[in-house]
Order: sequence, then C-alpha cells, then structure tokens
Amino acid sequence: MTPNQVTVARILAAFLAVGLFRLGAHVFALDLTAVALTVTAIALDGVDGYLARTRGLATLLGAKFDVLGDRVVENLFFTCFAASGLISLWVPVLFFVRGAVTDLLSGLARRTRLGPNQGAGWRQALVASRTSRACYAAMKCICFCYLGFLLSVRDAAPTEFDRWSAAAGASWPLGMAQAITLLTVAFCIVRAIPVVWEGRRYLTAPQQVPKGAAVVLGR
Repeated sequence: MTPNQVTVARILAAFLAVGLFRLGAHVFALDLTAVALTVTAIALDGVDGYLARTRGLATLLGAKFDVLGDRVVENLFFTCFAASGLISLWVPVLFFVRGAVTDLLSGLARRTRLGPNQGAGWRQALVASRTSRACYAAMKCICFCYLGFLLSVRDAAPTEFDRWSAAAGASWPLGMAQAITLLTVAFCIVRAIPVVWEGRRYLTAPQQVPKGAAVVLGR
C-alpha cells in the first residue's frame, strides 16, 4: 500500500467505528469491532509516514494529506460524541481551532525565508518526539474507545441509563469520560503551545512570492 492509501484506510476505519458505536446498541460483537477499528485508525497514523520515509514516497501532497487525515479522524470522533451529549461541543471546536492554527503556522514556516525552527530540545521533544506522539495517540485511542462504548451502552437503554447515571454515587462512568476527555484536550493544547510560540515569528516575516504568481487578497 502507498502512504496515501493508508491515510484513506484510517479515515474509513474511523467512519466505520463511529457508525458501529452508534448502531451497535451495546451488541458486544459490534462494540468490539468498533474498538478494533478505532485502534486501527489511530495506529495507522504512524504507518503512512513510515512507508513514505522508508520507501522514498514522501511528497508535499502526501504530507498535507496525512495532516488532513489526522484532523478528519479527531474531529469525526469528537463531533460525534459532542452531538450525542457525552462531551461539550467546545471540545471539537477547540480541536478544530487548534488544528487550523498549527497548520497555518506550519504552512507559513515552509513559505518564509526563515525555514522551520526546531526550537529548544524540550519543545521539540514535546511536539515531535516519538514519545510525545505515542502518548498523544494512546490518549486519543483510550478516549475514543471509552466514549464510544459508553455511547453504545446509552443507546441500548437510554431511559435506564439516564436514571442510573442520575442515581447517587452511580455517575462515575460519565465522570471518567469527562476526565479522560479533559486530559486529552489538555495534552493537545500543551503540544500546541511550542508551535504557536515559535510560529509567532512567521507572522511578521517577509513572504516570498514566486515571480509572476498572482496575489489574491482576502477580506
């Protein structure tokens, strides 16, 4: 498979996982399949980049498509859970804004004369190290799987689930869902801080416009 095909595969896996979580209604086989697809969608995030590097298939389009795949998967899961009422609507909004800002700064870094800034060692380790990427992927995977399973349980018996959740001392599953989501959001924001801090220089750097290229002014 090519790296772009892997990216398409993980996007499809994410869509199938969300669909099964919504349609499974606490059917164990469907829930288990949805969890497996969720893990697959997250795990394949590192496969496309590995194939691109080892097989010499890295392209600018592939790199952008990989980032697009990340954004689609993240926002797909979080939007589904927010629309279902399990988490706040601000969670997918925050992930969308965070992704838009960091992608903008990454694009400016490639277009300016300054070139990419790797920053201090700790900043580089926080943003781009394998450990950081693995921890972030694991947190998203746990968050998506737990929220998906909880959604399936609720859809199976909504009235009983609401009554049980409102009972004294029985709301810990929802509390855990909020805690896991909060930790994932917090780590997402922390990983973006160095990118935004280093990217401030690109906003004031002179832009190189190719000779003869048309300049479009946005409003």
